Amino acid sequence: MLRLIARRLIFAVVTLWVVSMVVFSAIELLPGDACQAFLGQMAQGKRLENCRAEHNLNAPAYARYSDWALGLASGDLGKSIKRSKPLEEIIGPRFRNTVILGLTAALVGIPLAIVLGALAALYRDRRADLWISFIAIFCMTVPEFITGTLLISFFSVWLGWLPGIVIMRADAPLLEVLSKIVLPVMTLTLVMVAHIMRMVRTSMIDVLASDFVMMSQLKGVSRVRQVVMHALPNALLPTINLIALNIAWLMGGVLVVEVVFNYPGIGRLSVNAISDRDFPLVQAIALLMASLYVALNLIADLLALVLNPKLRTRGAGL
Repeated sequence: MLRLIARRLIFAVVTLWVVSMVVFSAIELLPGDACQAFLGQMAQGKRLENCRAEHNLNAPAYARYSDWALGLASGDLGKSIKRSKPLEEIIGPRFRNTVILGLTAALVGIPLAIVLGALAALYRDRRADLWISFIAIFCMTVPEFITGTLLISFFSVWLGWLPGIVIMRADAPLLEVLSKIVLPVMTLTLVMVAHIMRMVRTSMIDVLASDFVMMSQLKGVSRVRQVVMHALPNALLPTINLIALNIAWLMGGVLVVEVVFNYPGIGRLSVNAISDRDFPLVQAIALLMASLYVALNLIADLLALVLNPKLRTRGAGL
């Protein structure tokens, strides 16, 4: 067990190292450098030299990568060319907003998906199951930006109930953030619920047909107790890993939703950084999101190892 966990941790570290090299190399392969891209037609003379000296662009690529990697290890992300501020000051509040949006969607979506999946399994091939499955498949096939646009058109433009665009400071208080993310959370929840619900339904159907559930029914155990105490816990075991992976996917979906709703998070910041040609900021955001994705996948793997004895046994034999 410990050996398997160590392997996963080593693999995660190696993955982040490779990602850091890919991100750095991709920026290096762009024509010119960050200062030339940022200054544009004004990239000449003393102004260009001062910009390059300030951001250490005159050093060789390997030296700059070493300095960047060492800075990352110590928590120093670097400095923005456009905003002339440390990157952690720029990214920090927006990363908080992205995490708030993702966690809120997960806290709403995961319980809802479990309940709908269980109901669909209990009423298999009946009207409730058919409607739930149809809506789930529809939500799975529609991209997030289309879902968000439809929700804006319905709840904001037509009904006028909710604001279609999020207007707030990046460092707004938590309560203000929560009051303005109803539509973004709904957009993310619809897609996430669809994937998890389908898996819960399939797993629940298998468990309900198992011998131990049949035996509990013969013993006179009530249907509610069969489902809540016996069937549902066993049906959730195979879906734990999928839920963790969906949370990892959620961070990618968040970036798209932020742009649609003008939400001041990492996704919106990355679009602004690309349009501003602020390559140090783009570099830091790319590595941060890759690190978050790797961390969430690592958690999913560890949960699968802890909850599934077969995986531990299989790994021990390797």
